[in-house]
Amino acid sequence: MNLVERLREALSRTASCELLPGDMPEHPPLDSIPAAVLVAITEREEPGVILTVRREHLRTHAGQVAFPGGRLDPGEDAVAAALREAQEEILLDPQNVEVIGSLSEYRTVTDYLVTPVIGVIPPNLPLEAHEHEVADWFEAPLSFVLAAENQHRRSALFRGKERHYYEIDWNGRRIWGATAAMIVNLSRTLVER
Repeated sequence: MNLVERLREALSRTASCELLPGDMPEHPPLDSIPAAVLVAITEREEPGVILTVRREHLRTHAGQVAFPGGRLDPGEDAVAAALREAQEEILLDPQNVEVIGSLSEYRTVTDYLVTPVIGVIPPNLPLEAHEHEVADWFEAPLSFVLAAENQHRRSALFRGKERHYYEIDWNGRRIWGATAAMIVNLSRTLVER
């Protein structure tokens, strides 16, 4: 089974997976902001996943590793927003993305309701970081980030309560929080049931 077929098959059974619920699940979403990210997986012998490093001056999640993405514009669905944001942030032409499907929404601590859109892209595309939003981009090996032994559960105090989150360290890059949680959810989806 090739990568695209495996991803399609896995996404068809997400209802049977125990996925992470999102940050602060005890708080009901008030006016969550709909958003989407593109989980762009390179189709090569050893697939990778494209991640960005957000600029330090950004209002939210400054300096963090993230998937390309952002809030939905009026009239957009999650797929359109994820493709638009990836084109804006790393010059990924939407025509080079084969959209496979989506994971369950994930609500962040900043009250974004994020839909991770899974797409497969050709390897070695001439991607370029947007000078005002993205400090850098990189490709991490999909097998590394999906491996449970590389997904470390951590805790910290946040708003007076102990919170748990995931962290993945790859090649000096700290992938954590909502991005790591969405990777954990993808890995749980891909586990054969």
